[in-house]
Amino acid sequence: MKLKKIALGSLAALVVAGAATWFSLDKETRGLLAALPTNRDLLFWSQPQRDAAFRALDRLPVLAKSHVVAAGGTPTPLPPGPALALPLDVDAYMAGQRSAALLVVHDGKLRLERYGLGFDGSGRWTSFSVAKSMSSTLVGAALRDGHIRSMDDKVSDYLPQMKGSAYDDVSIRQLLTMSSGVRWNEDYADPNSDVARFNNHKPEEGVDATVSYLRRLKRDVPAGTRWNYSTGETNLVGVLVSQATKKSLSAYLSEKVWGPAGMEQQATWLLSRTGQEISGCCLQAASRDFARFGLFILNGARVNGQSIVPEGWLHEATTERIDIGQPGRGYGYQWWTYTDGSFAARGIFGQGIFIDPKRRLVIVSNANWGGGARDPVAGPAREAFYRAVQKSVDDEVTAGSAASSPR
Repeated sequence: MKLKKIALGSLAALVVAGAATWFSLDKETRGLLAALPTNRDLLFWSQPQRDAAFRALDRLPVLAKSHVVAAGGTPTPLPPGPALALPLDVDAYMAGQRSAALLVVHDGKLRLERYGLGFDGSGRWTSFSVAKSMSSTLVGAALRDGHIRSMDDKVSDYLPQMKGSAYDDVSIRQLLTMSSGVRWNEDYADPNSDVARFNNHKPEEGVDATVSYLRRLKRDVPAGTRWNYSTGETNLVGVLVSQATKKSLSAYLSEKVWGPAGMEQQATWLLSRTGQEISGCCLQAASRDFARFGLFILNGARVNGQSIVPEGWLHEATTERIDIGQPGRGYGYQWWTYTDGSFAARGIFGQGIFIDPKRRLVIVSNANWGGGARDPVAGPAREAFYRAVQKSVDDEVTAGSAASSPR
């Protein structure tokens, strides 16, 4: 009876916001309705609210505006491979991560696929900053298509409303490497940080929300001299790509990646208050489609043998372009890089796509870290998991070589 009252109360609330939203929710999400947040302050939701919302951001009345990223007709197969022998307890690892999904694809075969938090392969989980690496790929596509002339073009060449701001002389390359030198605070625990305040910023009349907020910021250091992580700058990248291509990011992502790469499900991309995709965040997709995106990048971002980005650009994007002050790691064009040649897309609360070209390896993580946006325990544990998977793949190769050697 108590559960019935909760469900009816939640239903009534949703009817006020729009009955269509209720009917679009899957059974699992309906079961979590009591925890669904009713405010936009995503960084400060409780853990139960995040558990409920991360699988349904595009259907929350408070955040429901999104564009669809259409999929192609025939999904790219993800054939199963032999189970991967790992030197760890996967159940314990997933519990520590509070994993919603964990996938390992090796040499094109799905060798591990596990789900948690009541989530499964039919649902869509939000990407958070994993979307940054997708936005970067669209910059490469716009270069290849001739919509952007050069990585060294200035932001204001494509966004005249940024003229006179601290971004006037910042290049596209500097935006992608987050080295604009413009002041920005990305502290997820600080309600007065830029990343938190931007979410509730009321834009100027007739001005894009990102442009409105960023053109007021001040310069700290000369452009190109310092790395400073800034979701706002990725959001500006998205506005620039849309202006250059004369297409929405969702339509361009569908055209260049989601359709040709054979995604199984449509994705959705949350919109800002002024109707632009929030390109630094919040693309909702199936976990297997995140894996397919990883494979697409691993295979050179190719469609019918032709890369959608310029020759050599993807290598630049996925290798260190700027020092971030962390031994063994760097930052490319919206990709986190490692000195061993691997690279990753990373989002807060445990989202990630790890790609290792040498081992033909893609690892997808979706989660809701219990320790917050940058969980100090779960983060290093995920890095250790990546290394464990790499070692298992290496051990298989060694064992296979020993077995095939003449005695």
